[in-house]
Amino acid sequence: MLLGLQNVTFEFGARTIVEDATWHIQPNERIGLIGYNGTGKSTLLKVLTGQYTPAKGTVEKGRETTIGFLHQDLLGFDTEDSILEVALGAFERVKQLEKELEAIGEELSLTGDEKLANDYADLLHEMDVLDGYSIHHRTEEILQGLGFTNAELHKPYKNFSGGWRMRVLLAKMILQHPDVLLMDEPTNHLDMPSIEWLEKYLIHYQGAVVIVSHDRFFLDRMTTKIVELYQQELHFYTGNYSYYEKEKELRVDMQKKAFENQQDYIRQQERFVERFKAKASKAAAAQSIVKRLDKLERIEDVEIERPNMRINFAVERQPGKIICTLKNVTKRFKEVQIVENTGAEIDRGDKIALIGANGKGKSTLLRIIAGTETFDGEREWGHNVMESFYAQHQLEALNMNNDILEELKDARSGKNDLELRSLLGAFLFSGDTVEKKIKVLSGGEKARVALAKTIASKANFLMLDEPTNHLDIHSVDLLVESLNKYEGSLILVSHDRYFISRIANKIWEIDDQKIREFKGTYAEWEDWKERKLKAEAAAKKNEVKEIKVEKAEVKVDKTPQKEIPNDQKKELQKIKNRFKQLEEKLVTLNSNKIVLENKLADPAIYGDKDKFLFAESEYKKSVDELNAANAEYEKVFEQIMEMEGK
Repeated sequence: MLLGLQNVTFEFGARTIVEDATWHIQPNERIGLIGYNGTGKSTLLKVLTGQYTPAKGTVEKGRETTIGFLHQDLLGFDTEDSILEVALGAFERVKQLEKELEAIGEELSLTGDEKLANDYADLLHEMDVLDGYSIHHRTEEILQGLGFTNAELHKPYKNFSGGWRMRVLLAKMILQHPDVLLMDEPTNHLDMPSIEWLEKYLIHYQGAVVIVSHDRFFLDRMTTKIVELYQQELHFYTGNYSYYEKEKELRVDMQKKAFENQQDYIRQQERFVERFKAKASKAAAAQSIVKRLDKLERIEDVEIERPNMRINFAVERQPGKIICTLKNVTKRFKEVQIVENTGAEIDRGDKIALIGANGKGKSTLLRIIAGTETFDGEREWGHNVMESFYAQHQLEALNMNNDILEELKDARSGKNDLELRSLLGAFLFSGDTVEKKIKVLSGGEKARVALAKTIASKANFLMLDEPTNHLDIHSVDLLVESLNKYEGSLILVSHDRYFISRIANKIWEIDDQKIREFKGTYAEWEDWKERKLKAEAAAKKNEVKEIKVEKAEVKVDKTPQKEIPNDQKKELQKIKNRFKQLEEKLVTLNSNKIVLENKLADPAIYGDKDKFLFAESEYKKSVDELNAANAEYEKVFEQIMEMEGK
């Protein structure tokens, strides 16, 4: 065991988070820690790291166990150092060794002291053991995997937004390679390519990983065990999130049936007692049944208790056919061109998902539509459009000193206190809880307040920027259900693939500074992308054939050749035959490499560890074979040129 809880009870103020909980985290486990918003998942991670002390029981940790904890509170850190320097902070001992080696090296060049030379050799050995010479390469590789460009690596950390800072801290933590990696909503600030990179990385991570996440796709691909924090107890499921959903339903169903069967048995026995307790001949039997019923271990009735938000996106009036038109829109940030001379139209009934990698300008385009971002070009609203904008920064823009009710009053929705309390009740804020200060709320609670502010206006057009961040999985389901019933139009930015797949009827992608529209669902768009990749691969295959033909034609030397002896002619013909075989082999190997690249580009492969490892192994083998064949191709070509030139 690396880390765990033994009979732990932890109370946060007057509220009990867990009672008499035992949980042992073993090496290489992939665990999803789940629970409804406000049950205390993030708090439990802090108990595991020792930041909070339990009221009863013990937190057990191996003597050599190292822990990495990625959480939103880390964003308070600030520095002028470059993001590369911040991430390199993972290698404190290596950086210290670099300084010591530099100092001793300078002194050694002056004195030649034997003891210094031995010390220098010892430090060099330690540097080798720690693989210290590769830290810059490893750090750059991981930062690039998380979406940073080479140019950005040397920019100050303080220049980056919260989401990008979190990526730097994630990179640092990965590089520290702790035995146990605790991750609280790691996908909140990642785009889809970065999430897919993180999934691939964590599959190979040599250590235990515990993930709190609302992203069910991510949990399904990453976890082999689910720990549910429910009603102050920990419940364990051996499988991924989809397995947990089915298994929990089965467990509840079985317990319910067992309860009902036991109740039938009790009623039957009680009827017997009632009927025969007065008869002398049956009195002893009746008394025996009473004693047996008293000793019976009662099965409790079970109902899944969960907080149900009643999200109702009411529409006050219907808009015209066209919601918004963008014409000749151009937007640039210094050296970064976001869009150039592009246009699009949002129609009534559209539910658009704006997708793509970070830095492509999704949130910027959303702000352009909302009118909160300057740009060149035109944006025209349609008739009767009432818009509402839920932005990522709205959680940060909440007034921390307001209570919840005051915060909703600031939205100026025109609703009175009673109406606002009713709305907040739908978002699980009832009674005195509406007087809680914003600053004491959890991330999920703040997200619910911001969502409540968004829908207070009865808008017929919603602009939603990462609306699922900080919501638990059940709340995401409820939001999906509400948005599907919503009679208005919407455009959203989200990294949550499940959320997009359930809502969008159109996909927008910013590609080559243009808005590209796909009319269809996310699943249909993925299928279209896959077909497009295959078509491109086939085209590349044809290109490879054409290139090989051209090479063959170039090699035909039509100048008069010197007479070659018969034995050399035979040898030359043998080499030319081998050259032809290599040309054909290269075409096959290139085609095979393209097929394997397409397999590895398919996000679905990362959900099956064995398939991924096999595909990755085949790809490496293919690259090695291709390199070897190319090397032999060049060597044989030189032999032919040499022999024909003699």
